[in-house]
Amino acid sequence: MTKQLMGKTAIVTGASGGMGMAITKELANAGANVALADKEKPKNIEEIGNMEKLLYIQTDVTNKHDVGSMVERAKQAFGHIDIYVNNAGKMGSSRVLQGDVSNWDQMIDLNIKGVLYGINSVLSDMLEKKSGHIVNIDSDAGHEVYERLTVYSATKFAVRALSTGLEKELANTGVRTTNISPGMVETPLSAKSPFENGRKKLNPADIAKTIVYAVTQPDYVNVNEITVRPV
Repeated sequence: MTKQLMGKTAIVTGASGGMGMAITKELANAGANVALADKEKPKNIEEIGNMEKLLYIQTDVTNKHDVGSMVERAKQAFGHIDIYVNNAGKMGSSRVLQGDVSNWDQMIDLNIKGVLYGINSVLSDMLEKKSGHIVNIDSDAGHEVYERLTVYSATKFAVRALSTGLEKELANTGVRTTNISPGMVETPLSAKSPFENGRKKLNPADIAKTIVYAVTQPDYVNVNEITVRPV
């Protein structure tokens, strides 16, 4: 594989999960240093690649101080941040009629506030050096509301709105942003869903390859939005 990202540094949130690990591996295979941010340390991290190019940082992305500290540690280790992947997210009880406020709070904190904290923590440095790429992992539920996913869809519509607005705010700054909306991906989370049985799901690596595609385009090309669904 061509080391298109050699010398670049990426942060991936939610890195211990199936999709986060796949994203980390794909970025590392493309030559990037990768900081893995998650509350739990990924298992078998040494299987991803060269440990000198990987750094696990225990992080609660719903805590802005945790996120800021994580970014500073990544900068101390690798010097700069070029790519920030907002991958951490939660799909919980989502029918408004169920009134599961605790679950709603968790989704809002993780899916919206966590994304904003991440963006805020790296944006000033990226603007100063006039380069950088923020990747937000959205969902096809951010394009269409499913009756059983009302609140979750609301949080993902918010992510899409943030991505769209940020792309406009960052015009002509050299900093790019990409919103990626996967359909159902084969992960431990989706395995628990009773609504997707018997349907072919995406592989986490499919989304990881999509991210590498977006962040390796020429610096005058901004891939704003990609939706990836199973056939």
